[in-house]
Amino acid sequence: MFALIDAYRAGLLQRPHWFRNIVAGLIVGVVALPLAMAFAIASGVKPEQGIYTAIIAGIIVSLFGGSRVQIAGPTGAFIVILAAVVAQHGVDGLQIATAMAGIILLLFGIARMGAVIKFIPAPVIVGFTAGIGVVIWVGQWKDFFGLPPVAGEHFHQKLWQLLQALPQFDWATTILALIALALLIVTPRIHVLARVPGPLLALVIVTIIQAIFNFESVATIGSTYGEIPRGLPSWQFPDITLSRLVELIGPAFAIAMLGAIESLLSAVVADGMAGTRHNSNQELIGQGLANIVAPLFGGIAATGAIARTATNIRNGGTSPIAGVVHALTLVVVLLFLAPLAANIPLACLAAILFIVAWNMSELRHVIKMIKGAPRADVVILLVTFVLTVFADLVVAVNIGVVLAMLHFMRRMAESVVVRRQNGPALDKELAQEGVHHLPAGVLVYAVEGPFFFAAVEAFERALADTNTDPEVLVIRLRNVPFIDATGLQTLEEVVLDLQARGVRVMIVEANSRVYEKLGKMGLIATLGPGNVAATLIEAIVQLTGPIAARDS
Repeated sequence: MFALIDAYRAGLLQRPHWFRNIVAGLIVGVVALPLAMAFAIASGVKPEQGIYTAIIAGIIVSLFGGSRVQIAGPTGAFIVILAAVVAQHGVDGLQIATAMAGIILLLFGIARMGAVIKFIPAPVIVGFTAGIGVVIWVGQWKDFFGLPPVAGEHFHQKLWQLLQALPQFDWATTILALIALALLIVTPRIHVLARVPGPLLALVIVTIIQAIFNFESVATIGSTYGEIPRGLPSWQFPDITLSRLVELIGPAFAIAMLGAIESLLSAVVADGMAGTRHNSNQELIGQGLANIVAPLFGGIAATGAIARTATNIRNGGTSPIAGVVHALTLVVVLLFLAPLAANIPLACLAAILFIVAWNMSELRHVIKMIKGAPRADVVILLVTFVLTVFADLVVAVNIGVVLAMLHFMRRMAESVVVRRQNGPALDKELAQEGVHHLPAGVLVYAVEGPFFFAAVEAFERALADTNTDPEVLVIRLRNVPFIDATGLQTLEEVVLDLQARGVRVMIVEANSRVYEKLGKMGLIATLGPGNVAATLIEAIVQLTGPIAARDS
């Protein structure tokens, strides 16, 4: 309960702070209502399931999360994954996968993986979020224009059918959608209306228009899904079998990873806006609990919502009270206003998701990164984007991360330098210790950088450049921060090969961590007594004796 305890220690739960947090919670609850329904419908479930998710996740994450201002609920980032799970495994399958994802998130938090997940490269995050934005945008064409249903398993198939169906658009549906879209765009720019949530204003006005004119061709929540049940959700335990658990491991892990990324990203944004400091591991625990409980009451996957969290902060939210009030506001809506939602046109919710898709795509940021980022990062971004749109989000993130890791390892390998030391620089270093020059028959090689598997080739290539075998080869490891198993194995092979050719090998200046690994690998024993030294001078002394070293 980091968020609650943190707020208590900061004195934010005292009565003087109640009013502004209650006001912020009411505003966020109003903003969350249309978004929760829109995200649920786009994910392939009923609109009330989005509201259930916002209520349950909103309370649990506010009380047990790692940020005292985080607002959780269904988000646009999940639409692509959840819709695919529903299409393939049904709503029960989605609930099982969500609960499994919650367990995974909980384990991530307990294992303190919060800091690691934040290291996912920016090009991968920008690529898949932009890709999700495109998929959401195209996916809402049907409801925005009133098009007939389209079939197709893959994005390009659905896109082609939607383009062919565009001439069949419904005038009334499209006009209502355009009115909603205009209100969403214009409302924040009008000073008088700037404080009014755009989604709510669009929802109310377009719903009133539909209620007055009752366009028969316009699809509404009532005509498509029936009336939203009045009251709180009931316990719903899905039918769990071992075979279903096995087949849902992939989707569950995808939900967990995306939920972790989104929630921690939202928490970082919140820290920047509110001057707070979140606890990454506790945030994962809070998100895990929310995703375990939500599907048991008909909810879907939830995570930290950046837009709602920002709205909370802008309107004075400083403690978990705001998040709890936001959830209670939705409870009141369910208990007293649920029947009114029947007249909400799906076109209005599609217009809201158009704006969500635009904000997710971050087109300006994508263009800026493409123009200014290194070429490899641009390639990673574009590959992740294309795979998200045309293949699968899980595949896109996995390949994007793998490409980023390979690029990082290549850069790290290039940063490793293995060079022969001789000439004035080495003579000057020796002279400072009273040694005039390097003894005859001795070669010194210095390794600079992490000695890991990707750097092995550079090490072998540098040693291969030696034309004739020296009597003694000294390997300096002063600037090697760590060495991995492949590096140890390669070093051992090089030592054994040189010793077989009659070359004495000495290792000097290894730090304590590297020295310990050399000992565990048996390399110190392989080198033999007197062939490991703390400094280069100490090695020379062992070769020539203290007096000879300084007189040579």
